Amino acid sequence: MKKYKVTVNGQQYDVSVEELGGVSAPLAPTAAAAPPLVSPAAPAAPAAPAVTGSGTIRAPMPGTVISVRVSVGQAVKRGDVILILEAMKMENEICATMDGVVSALRVQAGASVNTGDPMLDLA
Repeated sequence: MKKYKVTVNGQQYDVSVEELGGVSAPLAPTAAAAPPLVSPAAPAAPAAPAVTGSGTIRAPMPGTVISVRVSVGQAVKRGDVILILEAMKMENEICATMDGVVSALRVQAGASVNTGDPMLDLA
């Protein structure tokens, strides 16, 4: 059993992989083969927006803003859905990464954004 640390989208996971031995060949699914174990301590998060120290939430990927679920002056808690971003034909919930009050909306529904574009400010 080999143990690895894998980082995906900034989240670190502990992974254990069992070597089955034998000659290297394409693997066929068998009842005896078990998938690698992933530590449950680090759940995968939906599209995590980048946040600067000032509370500016930036687009995690290029896409189109489908809807904005908050307004200026509204209080939000960490994890609240603040807007929906469509990217690669999938709707991604963009969540608040900290508690705060929306101080500025920098996008509106229908706006196209690129990775790193500011979308919303929290104070």
